Amino acid sequence: MALTAGIVGLPNVGKSTLFNAITKAGAEMANYPFATIDPNVGMVEVPDHRLARIDALIPAKKIIPTTFEFTDIAGIVKGASKGEGLGNKFLENIRQVDAIVHVVRAFDDDNITSVSGKVDPLDDIETINLELSLADLESVNKRYARVEKVARTKDKEAMAEFEVLKKIKPVLDEGGNVRSIDFSEDEQKIVKGLFLLTAKPVIYVANIAEEDMAEPEKSEYYQIIQDFAAKENAESIAISARTEEEIAELDDEDKKDFLEAEGVSESGLDRLIRASYHLLGLATFFTAGGKETRAWTFKQGMKAPQVAGIIHSDFERGFIRAEVMSFADLDALGSQQAIKEAGKLRVEGKDYLVQDGDIIEFRFNV
Repeated sequence: MALTAGIVGLPNVGKSTLFNAITKAGAEMANYPFATIDPNVGMVEVPDHRLARIDALIPAKKIIPTTFEFTDIAGIVKGASKGEGLGNKFLENIRQVDAIVHVVRAFDDDNITSVSGKVDPLDDIETINLELSLADLESVNKRYARVEKVARTKDKEAMAEFEVLKKIKPVLDEGGNVRSIDFSEDEQKIVKGLFLLTAKPVIYVANIAEEDMAEPEKSEYYQIIQDFAAKENAESIAISARTEEEIAELDDEDKKDFLEAEGVSESGLDRLIRASYHLLGLATFFTAGGKETRAWTFKQGMKAPQVAGIIHSDFERGFIRAEVMSFADLDALGSQQAIKEAGKLRVEGKDYLVQDGDIIEFRFNV
């Protein structure tokens, strides 16, 4: 699935350090072509304990995890919506991503200057959010009068869009965001076509000090970020970006020892990858045994033929059926034979909605 989360933040909040951790942990780093700038894309494996368990029960020659992309977005300053600094590049690049990872400074360090002169997570968040809101307001204002004029002619599409714009405009006028507005399914389709920045889902990442890793909730800065995210119904995660960059260079055994010494069970980067993955409504299905056991990414709500097409277009074009078992059943029963004997191996047709954790063998004919 070609979906990516864009990492944003003010200067000196640890955005680049976090991205360095991602690219060091990831399989590759590549240029991502945008019209105004070429930000970097870091591709990382999505951590999933189920792969090892599937391989233990259905052995394969190779295990291949699924991957997820993070895009490093150019920095932002106040006035970005008016073109200050790299404002135009920043805003254009955010339009190209599917979700926003908003990195916020939550640590003290006299050697790293804060753009506002002090560590103030709330001010940092509001600076970026306001610039995105102002950029969206400019876009909506430009479209508003034009669509209103067409709507007066009783054009159905224009009338529907104008109703959506009437919902959006007052929220943006108050400095709010589009994702906070309740839309119907039809309205959501219109909103998607407007390409508004504040309509994108967001995760707030508190970049905490290493000494706060074991108990981040005790950090006053993180509490502020958590409270703000909760009001937006957004997720917040605490990560020590500098530490994550160091962890990313370790082998698995050393990484485990390091995390145990820090008093945490898994890296913040793994939690961020999973959270970003699920934020976009992504899920995982598996193919198992033989040459490879592999995890595949799909969008929740996809039917079996569409999911088959992720593997190969021929699978979708010639789809006959899907033979499905759930990971939970395999894990509990311990073998494919036990799955069959328990009647847990299902044959599903074209209307089957694939579920996270499904282990599937597709039957097709072309």
